[in-house]
Amino acid sequence: MSRKFKKIILIGYDSFAIIVSSIFAYIFLDPYIGLPVSSFLLTVGMSLVLYLILAAYFKLFSKINRYTSIREAVAIVACITVAFFLAALFSVALMQVVSFRFVLLTYIFSLAGIAGSRVLWRIYNEHHYRKIHGRSIEKQKRTLIVGAGNGGSVFIRSLKRNISDVKVIGIVDDDGSKQKMLLYDIPVLGQIEDIPELVKKQQIEQITIAIPSLAPSEYERILDLCNEADVEVNQMPSIEDVLEGKLSVSQFREIDVVDLLGRDEVQLDMQQISTKLTGKTILVSGAGGSIGSEICRQIAKFSPAKLILLGHGENSIYLIDKELSNLYRNKIEITPVIADIQDRERIFQVMEEHKPDRVYHAAAHKHVPMMEYNPREAVKNNIYGTKNMAEAAKAANVGSFVMISTDKAVNPPNVMGATKRVAEMIVTGLNEPGKTKFAAVRFGNVLGSRGSVVPLFKEQIRNGGPVTVTDFRMTRYFMTIPEASRLVIQAGALAQGGEIFILDMGEPVKIYDLAKKVVKLSGFTEIEIQISETGIRPGEKLYEELLVDSEQTDQQVYEKIFVGKVTDISLANVMEFVHTLEECSSKELKERLIGFANKEAKNAVVPTIQEEEKGVYADVPESVQTSY
Repeated sequence: MSRKFKKIILIGYDSFAIIVSSIFAYIFLDPYIGLPVSSFLLTVGMSLVLYLILAAYFKLFSKINRYTSIREAVAIVACITVAFFLAALFSVALMQVVSFRFVLLTYIFSLAGIAGSRVLWRIYNEHHYRKIHGRSIEKQKRTLIVGAGNGGSVFIRSLKRNISDVKVIGIVDDDGSKQKMLLYDIPVLGQIEDIPELVKKQQIEQITIAIPSLAPSEYERILDLCNEADVEVNQMPSIEDVLEGKLSVSQFREIDVVDLLGRDEVQLDMQQISTKLTGKTILVSGAGGSIGSEICRQIAKFSPAKLILLGHGENSIYLIDKELSNLYRNKIEITPVIADIQDRERIFQVMEEHKPDRVYHAAAHKHVPMMEYNPREAVKNNIYGTKNMAEAAKAANVGSFVMISTDKAVNPPNVMGATKRVAEMIVTGLNEPGKTKFAAVRFGNVLGSRGSVVPLFKEQIRNGGPVTVTDFRMTRYFMTIPEASRLVIQAGALAQGGEIFILDMGEPVKIYDLAKKVVKLSGFTEIEIQISETGIRPGEKLYEELLVDSEQTDQQVYEKIFVGKVTDISLANVMEFVHTLEECSSKELKERLIGFANKEAKNAVVPTIQEEEKGVYADVPESVQTSY
């Protein structure tokens, strides 16, 4: 049945309800007050016309009635009330006499006939839906909800509206005032500490956390209690995931290590970013990678006219192209481009063909030990590839070029970090007033990226352990992929040219502590899954930094975004050095590369790999370990 035909039915029904209500009221009151027919017809006619006008204005006939809520019911009541009130006033003005008892009784009958029908229709549909679809659910999981606040309220109400395999048995909350109360007929059975006892008593099969703003320490406390009770634990889906269709209300999210690290959500300057991205042509290199693909997702939300997905791996580009094309069909022109950034001619051709307004350069080799074994490939991709991208952008008059860098570019004792530092020098050195604005954004490790330590830990746990950490003293800065991507986009919007933006990574995290959290998340204890030390790998540092001493600055340009002072190094000298690398042997290449990348930090001690393995950094002062 078409929406237009449904509107006609609703208009017809409501009109019929008002007319029938008026006839019943007339029949009931006529023996007592003797209503004139003219007064009856005028009042009924005016009530009907006014109601239809108000209902059309407030779009009551466009509502989907099987989802009628309190808001819709209030709107119906308001329209009927105002219509009859105005009809009474006009009747008095025109005829000087009107029966208010007749108007009131007609109003009550109409209210019951119209509003009541909507509510009954919703009740019928919900009952029919549950009757039909409820049969497909063989067994419902007995679930205990943590949190009787706003999050728990929204979650339980949503569950009650939908058919799912979840049966909510009760709620736990530490708020004493909520004990033994009911939330949508679900009892608050106790406090969080009571979880082990309630699991046994109520035969609970899963615990679901419904507190969106829960502190990391509380997550760990709940995990400990759930592990003690040997029960599955998860959390309600975020509103964002439900709205974007990633999860339904009854599909739960696993508690992630991110929840235990307590990263605060970054708020973007939407207006500033919109002016840079909306309606523009944007190119992202490395678009199939972890960071590159997330940058594409975040950019797509700002409705660019064209989004160019450039990458070397056809499968990864196919996947992100398919994902974004399905989400933004007929809204954004999405163009997948298979190209190797080392192919200078191809990159220049792509830039000239598409003439992007902005470029986000995320393509790079990032695996530290792997690049120690393959230094020439690191140079070809991270240095020559970045040089190709940057020079092609300048030749095509791109508005701005943002390179994704890494904290490993600071005082690098390894090939990967050194190549990224040289790439930073090239990008910032190419900046000229009035031309393409070049900038680099430097941050640490991202949780969930390819090569991230967390998936490795999870795989080791699945295999029964042990979980391996190279050195128990090792620390790293961590950030989530969405947070890093959003800050990269924000930094790009702030770029004036020539900056190195540094993202505030918070406090460094011990890899050993991270391993313990992942073991706990997996439902095991450290006795069941042991954590062992294997020794530092080639090229690794114990502690990462985000700034060298010469770059230190307190200039914060946005929440969690700082600007480091760029060391004045001649671009000609950098280019001359880059050209000399082509003839070097692998051993000489590593030495020259690391030496050149560190020469700007005259006071910095650059440890060798051997010195790191002896634990030179064990007594490094905190002021050197952290960046600001």
